[in-house]
Amino acid sequence: MTDEGIFGSLSAQSLSIGDMVEWSRWNTKKKEWDMHYGIITDVSNEIRSNRLVSICKVMPLNNTNTELEFFTLSLRLISPSLRKEHADDVKN
Repeated sequence: MTDEGIFGSLSAQSLSIGDMVEWSRWNTKKKEWDMHYGIITDVSNEIRSNRLVSICKVMPLNNTNTELEFFTLSLRLISPSLRKEHADDVKN
């Protein structure tokens, strides 16, 4: 199967292991969205409900030791990790 057939693969191209991301969850008590932050530990393609989709595993930054799984489209990039194409910028 090609990458074009993987749901969420376009969003996954802009994410990599080590990137800081955010996601939101509805807080029923406050009746507003709570923002959460974490670091991507894995980006993979998995079959979910008979469809190949892009999934990210994220370690939350709120002191929990439980890795969470997210559909890639539900994450927003906050800060990219250091990548090879940016390594020279840091050295200079």
